[in-house]
Amino acid sequence: MWRAGQDRRLAMIRAALPTGFGPTSRILDDGSGLGLYVLKLLADTPLSYGLEYERERAAEGARRFGLSLLVNGAGERLPYADATFDAVLSNEVIEHVMDDRAAVAEIARVLRPGGRLLLFCPNRWYPVEQHGIYWRGRYIFGNIPLVNYLPNPLRNRLAPHVRAYTGHGLRRLLADLPLRIVAHTRIFGAYDNLIYRFGAAGRLLRAGLHGAESTPFNVVGLSHWLVAERVG
Repeated sequence: MWRAGQDRRLAMIRAALPTGFGPTSRILDDGSGLGLYVLKLLADTPLSYGLEYERERAAEGARRFGLSLLVNGAGERLPYADATFDAVLSNEVIEHVMDDRAAVAEIARVLRPGGRLLLFCPNRWYPVEQHGIYWRGRYIFGNIPLVNYLPNPLRNRLAPHVRAYTGHGLRRLLADLPLRIVAHTRIFGAYDNLIYRFGAAGRLLRAGLHGAESTPFNVVGLSHWLVAERVG
């Protein structure tokens, strides 16, 4: 689905692209799903690539949207040469990979000097775990409050299928890699479902939370938004 939340993130991505990004630049959506961001970014460059771990989704996206640069692969072993891309997007993906450190190291490897990593990932201090939990051997789908506030052993037992990052933990993930952090903040969601259900009240809530992103209250935002530049 493509709604207001995706439009907002796309605008943030475009604003964070490196200086001089244009029709001859290459961008990779690392974890592209059906390729909707790849499709949108074709307006910025025809060299818009996508990599998706689930083969069926990659095949469906390529078939549905005619995306010839959408491939099946794993983030821990990107099938591209060193210094291939001017920008790499990782949109709520590293929390799902087997080895998040290896996945970020691979992004650094395929970025050219001056290229940028554009990263969204879950914030540990958001009050709700959106990926469900496992309880007594059974998966419970949905938004579960306060799970991420539990100590690591208990939190990871309930949600072994997904990570959530503190600011310190996210920066530690990039440590010793040739990446310089350009910007790092936390953002709230678009809450399109709440607006659909509650109309003006939902829009008021969204406006208030988006306004809070520029305040210390952003510590409980939905996602980290981090931009890092390849150095060396």
